[in-house]
Amino acid sequence: MANKTMIELFSDRFHQCPYARYKEVRAETSFAKTKLPYGDEVWMAYTYEAVEKVLKEERFSKNAHAVFDNADEYGTVLMGNSMLFVDPPDHRRLRMLVQKAFTPRAIANLRPWIEVIARELADQMEGKQEVDLIEAYAFPLPIIVICELLGVPAADRDRFQVWSHALVDLAEDTSGEQKMMALLEEFREYLVALITHRRDNPREDMVSELIRAEEEGDRLSTEELIGVIMLLIVAGHETTVNLIGNSVHALLTHRKEWERLQQDPARVPAALEELLRYNGPVEFSTERWAKESFTFIGQQIEKGDMVIASLASAAHDEKRITTPDTLDLTREKSPHLAFGSGIHYCLGAPLARLEGEIALTMLLERFPNMQLAVDQEALSWRKSLVIRGLHKLPVVLAK
Repeated sequence: MANKTMIELFSDRFHQCPYARYKEVRAETSFAKTKLPYGDEVWMAYTYEAVEKVLKEERFSKNAHAVFDNADEYGTVLMGNSMLFVDPPDHRRLRMLVQKAFTPRAIANLRPWIEVIARELADQMEGKQEVDLIEAYAFPLPIIVICELLGVPAADRDRFQVWSHALVDLAEDTSGEQKMMALLEEFREYLVALITHRRDNPREDMVSELIRAEEEGDRLSTEELIGVIMLLIVAGHETTVNLIGNSVHALLTHRKEWERLQQDPARVPAALEELLRYNGPVEFSTERWAKESFTFIGQQIEKGDMVIASLASAAHDEKRITTPDTLDLTREKSPHLAFGSGIHYCLGAPLARLEGEIALTMLLERFPNMQLAVDQEALSWRKSLVIRGLHKLPVVLAK
């Protein structure tokens, strides 16, 4: 029998620690209608199995234009031309073009350079008693990397934080949407100018590579370039900021695990998978819409219904992993969907993993006695329908 329960999630208490609430929901249902903070209703998947099914279901579209005549009312106005918000065959075409400038070998070759950036940021923190690790380390490292890769001037990096926050944070008052749209238009104008300049003055950077990229005689249009670059900036910055911040928070609140990695830093890459599972940087998938009416996991889905998956809930599913609420860096496998699944699996996952590994290894080496500067309850988590991350992470850098 179909479950008619409307799930309530988004309280202040939920954002501080959602996993207990997810456990209650999974005991009741794997897939159900859920009320969003601004009142809209959405279908949401909660178990690992249900989340994976949502991410791979071809009857759910990432492209609002394929479902609605008034598609612009359904968000994704700017990134709608990126591969994140299109379906096959357009998705394959865009991904093939972008991959030419984003190969695993190219990412692996970035290691020495990213290590230099991490070391310089650690040098700047050296000698300070206390810092906000988000501001001093977790934010600048990935923003320097992605801006350098794209060829964005250093002076513009802080503006990218404001623009990317506008894309992923919830509007908390009635003026929020208007302000967000103004910021996004400002972002778009900046990218148009950057693309225009690179067409006339190509360099050895990713924007120039994307402009040059060709697949079977096809190239990216200006609107597609805007969507792809915006996606790379947001995904390449927001995800990694919170991967670093959440990982350090988890380790500092589980001291034995922090010490375990100090004793054996070679374990950091494997440990990162458990950290991604335990409190990953992406809480929810981006939205999908039903292209037709059909029955899905025992529920009647109507054409146009919005569907979201809780990646965070899936990572704590008792049916998928033993003692999911325990951080255990010795696990042989830490199943998670932090980077998605199926054709929309995150293209930037290798870069995020590499940055996370280098960032953690550097902190363990340089600040072995680091600890939280405030009680855990005093930390504030962002209210986002995509990202899970802290506003600030005050730490004492005592050696």
